[in-house]
Amino acid sequence: MRVNIIENADTKEIFAEIHCREITAEVNRLKAHIENYAVRIKGEYEKEAFYVDLKDILYFESVDSKTFIYTKERVLTAELRLYEIEKRLSEKNFFRCSKSVVVNIGKIVRLKPEISRNIIATLDNGEAVVISRRYVSELKRIIGAED
Repeated sequence: MRVNIIENADTKEIFAEIHCREITAEVNRLKAHIENYAVRIKGEYEKEAFYVDLKDILYFESVDSKTFIYTKERVLTAELRLYEIEKRLSEKNFFRCSKSVVVNIGKIVRLKPEISRNIIATLDNGEAVVISRRYVSELKRIIGAED
């Protein structure tokens, strides 16, 4: 992949173009990664508000009617419900992998199929999340590994 940066004093805003022979899962992930660059989500930690970059979020989890944001550094409480997060981030490299978890696809480093037809996804911090068999076909579509 070649990357060019063109400096132009007349340019009003930063923009990126992706030139490709065909739109593949890899191209779509690159697009999502670029779009996520400046997006942040609000969370609370020890009664303080934090704005977390999407690229730093490992996953969101809903437990007992509360939604949590997991990063490498801490676990924050989100003000949004899991379904609201899913809707807002579905085009931004995040995907619902079970009834209670929305995972950042860009943080997955390994996928291991289980005998139950679930998949164990290992994230870049070593943590594992379960991709329930109900969502496996959607994951395969997203990453371009359809059968």
